[in-house]
Order: sequence, then structure tokens, then C-alpha cells
Amino acid sequence: MKHVHLTAAATLLLWLDPSAAKAAVACADIASSGNHPSSVTISEAVETAPSEEVPVAHCLVRGKTADRQGIDGKTYAIRFELRLPVAWNERFVHQFNGGNDGAVVPALGPLLGGRKSETALGRGYAVVSSDAGHDGKANPDRGLAGGAAFGFDPEARRDYGYGAVATLQPIAEQIVETHYGKPIAFRYGIGSSNGGRHGMMAAERMPEVFDGLLVGYPGFNLPKAAVQHALDIQAWSKVDSDIAKAFSRDDLKLVADGVLAACDSLDGVSDGIVADADACETTFKIEALACQSGANSGCLRQEQIDALQTSVAGPKDADDKALYNRWIFDTGMASGNWRTWKIESRNEAWGMKPIIGVMGASSLAQVFTTPPTAVGGTPEELIAFLRDFDIARDGAKVSATEGAFTESALDFMVPPGAADPRLDAFRQAGHKMIVFHGNSDPVFSVVDTLDWYRKLDANNDGKAADFVQLYRVPGMPHGAGGPSFNDFDFFTPLVDWVEGGKQPAGIAAGVTEDNKEAASLGGKRFLYCPYPSVTRAGSDAAAEGEARYTCR
Repeated sequence: MKHVHLTAAATLLLWLDPSAAKAAVACADIASSGNHPSSVTISEAVETAPSEEVPVAHCLVRGKTADRQGIDGKTYAIRFELRLPVAWNERFVHQFNGGNDGAVVPALGPLLGGRKSETALGRGYAVVSSDAGHDGKANPDRGLAGGAAFGFDPEARRDYGYGAVATLQPIAEQIVETHYGKPIAFRYGIGSSNGGRHGMMAAERMPEVFDGLLVGYPGFNLPKAAVQHALDIQAWSKVDSDIAKAFSRDDLKLVADGVLAACDSLDGVSDGIVADADACETTFKIEALACQSGANSGCLRQEQIDALQTSVAGPKDADDKALYNRWIFDTGMASGNWRTWKIESRNEAWGMKPIIGVMGASSLAQVFTTPPTAVGGTPEELIAFLRDFDIARDGAKVSATEGAFTESALDFMVPPGAADPRLDAFRQAGHKMIVFHGNSDPVFSVVDTLDWYRKLDANNDGKAADFVQLYRVPGMPHGAGGPSFNDFDFFTPLVDWVEGGKQPAGIAAGVTEDNKEAASLGGKRFLYCPYPSVTRAGSDAAAEGEARYTCR
């Protein structure tokens, strides 16, 4: 039976006039139709022809909620973009964006795999995207710290954390159903990184809304992970005051090659992939790469080993209790993505500093600690903030409140039940979620996501897989790429699960042509398995592609 939601407005409309469901509103008439809240301004609603960039005919709608003035004197609103395909499949996607938000990313609905052309819009879904309630370019005077300066307003913090999604969802639904003259059949949420956190937040705070959620490498403990940025910069600085020189590309390749040599065969097949990451944790020893007898190449100096061990152990408070989580060694540590986040970027405007040292520093200072701290906007000032951040003392500021800031960063950023997840209401609504996370993620620890899932499973009597499936992606850093099979599609199995009741099992994957870091895997196929099963050699030694593997 088809699963159909009706908004309160749509239900009342049908009760008053059953024929109203057939009265669609043309794209050009959306702004003047009055079929959206009076507090919402529609600035644009135009028919858009297919193009090389967006090869789908659609109605492009742009708008915003009512302006308000924050306590910092800045003007705020939730700006959004909604794309309504001509060939609509009666389904809707809320595109959860990442980073600090602050910009209306085109509402295409990226499906998070390595093929950027694969989008929800291209498959016929209506898609909405927003800036999460603030303009990232509103504070140019703050330099590189400007994108996180919204953290000086508590409501902007709240919108960024969860408020914008809750506010925008019914607005977007009303416009969609008004335009097509029929109700939405199924609702999905898609996001990665901070967008993945938005998805997990929606499952907790809006459990009745989304039939399916696709969550990629989620930063659901983002404020805690931000403290890790300070730990990393402090650890690298002990190796070299110029953190870009703390580890060369060859140094990190040495680590990746060491992991592969020690752990590739643990899953029963030597294929260039470390599928059994749990076994690898007890097999690979970073100390084995230490320089011996005066050697100074092809090995790691002791201060480099100490720095990596400090980083992997995670930040601790004054009582040596974990402020975030631990990490693992994996082959993707040699990827350009890992280096860009942790060691050095190629962004000249950032002084070639890593993402954690620029975006991470400004976010920790202004959004994730209370009270917010004004921080300089040059690369040097941002790095200095992280170097000087007293982790043992000030790490607790992620859970602090003060004055107008009545919600701590953990309150507005972390899903309410994340520490002891149950998701009862989400499960009882019959909704489904697929989560995937790269073992080499340099931003959010895969161990943190594993711990979350293990607790969820325990709280659901070992049956969490009935409504949430978790997949680990060996070699993948922060996003599809690195030395991993990055050509995957987790969205189609989610839809089949939601709409057809087919529970996902092993998901086949390949390598996109542009993924040069996985050149050794090119032409091969792999099978991603739902946790806790592991991808292992199948019984048929002559099988090829993903058929050579099994999940157990």
C-alpha cells in the first residue's frame, strides 16, 4: 500500500474541498498564490530549462523567512532554494548541507557517492536546501573567522543546530504540494558531515517526518570533535613549528602502507583493502615504523610517532576522561583529503593552513564554546588560538551555558539521545536510516559512530538493524574518495527499504575514473557489508567483482 503523508494544512483543505487536491499552482504563480506562510517571502519562482549543469527541467523557487535582528545587531533569516522537477516522482528530499552552512547550496540532492552527477533532482525528487539561518558572508570584517561569527547570536546557533530544518520542512512541503496539487508520498533527508548530523538530529527531534534518512560520515558530536582540532594542532606543533612540515606526504604514505601490509589479509583476501578494521587495531603497531640505528628515511621519528598516538587517543580533560573519542589507523591517512583537513591545504587565502586550523578554529571559538570568543581572522591567529587552547580546562565549554546562551553547544548541536540512543519514536513510525562512515575520516571518528550504533543496538535488544543500518567504508576519508571504492549508491537501497520493505544487505561498489588515489583498485569491485558483518572472501574462488565477497 502506498504510504502518504498529509500536512495539517493539506488535510484541512481536503476536508473542506476534496477536489482541491487537483488544483495545481503554476510555477510562475507560486509567489502570488498565497499558499505559503505570510512570513515567508518568495523572491523567485521560474521555469528552468535543462542545462549542462542541471539537466532536468524544473521550477526554481527561492525565498526566505522573516528577517529578525540578533543580539549581535546582525539581521538573520532562513534563506532557501526549492527545485520542483517537471517529471515529479511524488517524493521529496531535504538536502542537509555541511560545514558551517551559511550559503544556499543548489538544491540538487547529491546522493553522496563518487558520481557527482547522481542527484535526487535528477531522479525526479523535489529538493530543498537552505543556509541554516545565517549568511556566512555577513561579517567580512572578521576575515577568515567571519563564516562562524553567527555564533554570537544564540538563536542563530539554534537554527544552525536544528531550528532551520524544523522551520523550513513544513514550508517546503506546503509549496511542493501546492505546486503539484497532490500530497507528497515519501519524504527523505540526505546529508553528510554536518549534514549527516542534521539527519541524525531529525531522527531524534522530528521522528515522524522523514520516512528515510541517508546519513554520511556524521558529525553528530561536532562540538567535541572540534576540541580534537586543538589537540591535533598542538600535537603537530611539537614535531615542527610549521605544522605542514610535521609529516611529509611520504611519511603518511609510510603509515598507510604499514597498515595495508599488516592488515590487508585479515579479512581472508589480499585485495588492497583493509576490511577487518577491528582486527587491524590489534595487529598494526605504529611503533613498528620507528627509525632504527640512526636511520632518517623510510621511517618515522619518535616525535612523529608520539604526535600520531596523541591524536589517535583523542582529547582528555584534567581527570584524563575522554572529551571526544579515539580514532584508528587506516590507509586513507595518506590521501589528499586527510592531509587537507589535518596538515595543510592548498588554499593560499588560508596561508595553506589545514581546514581544522581555519574553519575548525573559528567554529570552536565562536560557535562550539560558551561564551563565544572573538578570534582573529588571519591564518596565523586562528592557528595560534588552537595552539593556546587549554583542552583540559576549556574543553568543558562545549557543555557550558551563560546569560542569553541558554543552550550549550552540546544542546543545540548533538542529537538529544546520542549518548544513549534508542530512537523509539523513529522506529515506531516505521522509518529507516542508513549510515555510512569512512574508516579514514580525519574529521569525525568512525569509532564514535560505531559506539553510537552499538548502544542503539543494545537499547533495541540487538535489533537496531531492523530500522538503522551502518556501513563502514575502508580507506575512505571525509567524503567519497581516497584509496577506497568510492563509486557507491546507498540511497537506492534506502528507498527500496522504505518503500518496498527490502532490508539492505551487501552493497556493491566500484571506483570512479577520477579517483586517482584508488588507481590500484581500478576495474575491481567490492562489497560493503552492514555492521557488524565484515566483507570477507566468498566460497567461490573463481568469482569476479563483488561476487568474490560475502558478508559475515
